[in-house]
Amino acid sequence: MRLTVIGTGYLGAVHAACMAEIGHDVLGVDVDPEKVADLAAGRPPFYEPGFEDVLTRALDSGRLRFTTDPREAAAHGEVHFICVGTPQQAGSRAADLRYVDAVVDGLAPHLSAPCLLVGKSTVPVGTTARLAARVARLAPAGARVELAWNPEFLREGFAVDDTLRPDRIVAGVTGRAADETLRRVYAPMLEAGVPYLVTDPNTAELVKSAANSFLATKISFINAMAEICDATGADVATLADAIGHDTRIGRQFLNAGLGFGGGCLPKDIRAFGARAQELGVGPAVAFLDQVDEINQRQRSRTVALARRLLGGDVTGRRVAVLGATFKPNSDDVRDSPALAVAAELHQQGARVRVHDPEGAARAALAHPELHCGANLLMACQDAELVLHLTEWSEYRELDPVKLARVVRTPLLIDGRDALPHDAWRAAGWTVKALGRPAPPPQEPRRAGDPAGDRAVEALRTVIASPAAAGSQTSAVPSPALPISPVSPVGTVSPASGA
Repeated sequence: MRLTVIGTGYLGAVHAACMAEIGHDVLGVDVDPEKVADLAAGRPPFYEPGFEDVLTRALDSGRLRFTTDPREAAAHGEVHFICVGTPQQAGSRAADLRYVDAVVDGLAPHLSAPCLLVGKSTVPVGTTARLAARVARLAPAGARVELAWNPEFLREGFAVDDTLRPDRIVAGVTGRAADETLRRVYAPMLEAGVPYLVTDPNTAELVKSAANSFLATKISFINAMAEICDATGADVATLADAIGHDTRIGRQFLNAGLGFGGGCLPKDIRAFGARAQELGVGPAVAFLDQVDEINQRQRSRTVALARRLLGGDVTGRRVAVLGATFKPNSDDVRDSPALAVAAELHQQGARVRVHDPEGAARAALAHPELHCGANLLMACQDAELVLHLTEWSEYRELDPVKLARVVRTPLLIDGRDALPHDAWRAAGWTVKALGRPAPPPQEPRRAGDPAGDRAVEALRTVIASPAAAGSQTSAVPSPALPISPVSPVGTVSPASGA
């Protein structure tokens, strides 16, 4: 099929290249001539694993071209995908739809033949209906131009795979023709068994807002638990493991740490709340304000922890920050928690050096006051505190023994709770993480403690017995086990669930 993809930023460029990869004739459209020239030459304007290879193959095949001309786009496409950004409005929590509206205003006057206009951008519910009236008024083809909404669910760092092998496709349509057209567009995915959900445009628009709101809520929930763990000495990682075993909850996105950022989750939950207010149902999603507040507080809590570890004053202290992007495998520094912490420490007088494998250049543009570079050892040289704030794989692979020789003080804040703490502590580092207490000194059980040995053996016998293995619901007799002050053992009782 002949497709146009309007807007060649992160979403649009990946979508265009991947649609050409599966065999469509694709024309990418953008108002930025420099970006169009770079893409046409096979130079990605951003870092995304695997994207450059797909882009090169698509260009070499002749199935992908780029232009700045809306007339050429209108003449080319049977299906036009809207992939422009919807940032947060200045001075408001609502989404800024000026770029979506500009696509319609620029393209519709040239649509003289029947076609399908498909939105992929994240928009407030009701956008499709509003745009349909706009298209009907502007397009020579009038009502023969159909509108549908097909939200994207890309994860930065996995965008190519998420486009070619999505976990679901949602089609918000108003008629059979649009549904059939989208099925043709995504035929290879449907043949591979990808779930395809057909619904109305309002529901399709809500799917993306609801999904991002749920993910953000789950992240902020475990970070709220981390704050409580810090106040009580409990361990948030063990807590997350324990509740994550409940299949109704699941373990994904229950990793306490610095919180979420980027160009999607923060602005999307705010826009969702703003739209709910417009609809008169603001209280229904008022909890998202708390989700946002908890997320922002993780940044200030990390700064406060750094101050505390450095004696209450960071003025003149050398601090190394590992990570500038909001997540690994990307060069995206939009609303990056790592950069926010680095900038705040700098503001308070610290001498901050930031390292990132891919995002250092963008970080330097966003925060010229910071020293940002791609040389890790230089960033850590003579550091009195190291903060691990973006979980790049190369940080997990660091040798803490060697790094200890570079820094002035082997003091680490693991803001993502992703490093092997035992290995770092064994190398002489003091390691702190939000919601993670320092491990107590290990006191091995005294050898030759008969009572303790008998208690442990008796418990193992009960657990391994056929009666215990055969039933999860019937009561298991609890033998009288000896109690040792060294190895306390209680009774065994069946698990119960709600």
